[in-house]
Amino acid sequence: MAARVTLTLAAASLIAGFGSSFQYGYNVAVINSPMKLFYTRIYEDRYGPMSDNLLTLLWSVTVSMFPLGGFFGSLMVAPLVNKFGRKGTLLFNNIFSIVPAIMMGVSEVAGSFEIIIAARFLVGICAGLSSNVVSMYLGEIAPKNYRGAIGIVPQLFITIGILVAQVFGVRNILGNMEGWPIMLGLTGIPAAIELLLLPFFPESPRYMLIQKGDEKTARKGTEGVILVFHVRAHKENQAEGRLSVLNLFTFRSLRWQLLSVIFMNMGQQLSGVNAIYYYADSIYSSAGVADDHVQYVTVGTGAVNVFMTIAAVSHLLFLEKSGRKLLLLIGFGVCCGACVLLTIALYFQTSLDWMPYVSIVCVIIYLFLHPSAGPIPNVITTEMFRQSSRPPAFMVAGSVHWLSNFTVGLVFPFLEVRGLGAYSFIIFACICLATLIYIWVVIPETKNKTFLETSKLFAHRNKVDIVVEAGDSEIKETGGESSEQEIKNTFL
Repeated sequence: MAARVTLTLAAASLIAGFGSSFQYGYNVAVINSPMKLFYTRIYEDRYGPMSDNLLTLLWSVTVSMFPLGGFFGSLMVAPLVNKFGRKGTLLFNNIFSIVPAIMMGVSEVAGSFEIIIAARFLVGICAGLSSNVVSMYLGEIAPKNYRGAIGIVPQLFITIGILVAQVFGVRNILGNMEGWPIMLGLTGIPAAIELLLLPFFPESPRYMLIQKGDEKTARKGTEGVILVFHVRAHKENQAEGRLSVLNLFTFRSLRWQLLSVIFMNMGQQLSGVNAIYYYADSIYSSAGVADDHVQYVTVGTGAVNVFMTIAAVSHLLFLEKSGRKLLLLIGFGVCCGACVLLTIALYFQTSLDWMPYVSIVCVIIYLFLHPSAGPIPNVITTEMFRQSSRPPAFMVAGSVHWLSNFTVGLVFPFLEVRGLGAYSFIIFACICLATLIYIWVVIPETKNKTFLETSKLFAHRNKVDIVVEAGDSEIKETGGESSEQEIKNTFL
């Protein structure tokens, strides 16, 4: 009988999403504000006139500190979730939100843009941890028939965070010289709410049972009763130990799963979405939108993104038969086409009066369908790896995710202004196309599959045989030297 969504599961999803994922989106978009004037004023008060190139560099560093912090946060995922648990890590992670919120809030009074840069790195650590741990936590407390829909909840709160930052960034609200420090400091409020409410919700029952051996507490979890009976057949393997990232790369039985995680996360971040988020204002300005209207167009596209993410959640709730793979193919295919059309529109915008509107339409179409692909890699990562291999798998996924994000944030403004100009988005189009081809050829459908069933789908490509005997699973490789016990541990 199919499990149902409980009040506990729904509330835990909302609190974890708002307290953690919301901050990721908020801090992506909050940087679009009059802070550049503050940077220029402080620098000139100290050192004299500031060149445009130096301002571009400082701004790029400020933007890029967030994904760089995200990369280091991803490296902390495996040790923290194994030590503190999934929920415990989310609570601990609020330190990396509240402290930088205070730092950014007092940066103007202190007269230091360096404080903002350092705080962006710290809040990036928060986002790096939460972007992986929230998906892991929700994936482990959700029944498998709702894992896809629940897995999109973090993406929904990311888009809501982006929209809220864009609304606050309107000049008549907080997007002015008096309001921007408040806008930066508000990122600590969701963390404080999560810190107060999340302790009342259960820890991941899988973590409590398999890694802590606490069956009583596991039964209290959202999926606890179902989980206990499912895993009891594997109790002799509960002392499996934990895989490190280095160990993960040595298992032939996980080779293509790991490659798939890397390709999906690279494709997701290098598809151009963060370039649009980070530099939305400049894209609309270059497309011919009047400066006074840019902020409203940006808010409008943010609202479209939230709407489409809600639609994606509804789609997975009521139309699960579509599958993860189809959503990925549609998302990356449309993003590829939108990037090509945007390049053409930007190239001809000076010669054709109507081309700026085509540019805006391309951006809207991109944001309209990117949510179809955006959150799915985390859902698939949860479904491709079992308990012992999941934390290091998310660590690899997060590292690739944030390094790619960092690269876009640092390089894109120079590509746009000094380098490729209108052709910048051709690079993103090629990446979308390459990712689409990889997904079509390699990644199987994981919808409603158990972890063992998913491993069977990769068995032929990994050149391993999976034998199921007496309710247990045994992986036998057709080649290689990994021990039988090591391979069994991989799929627990």
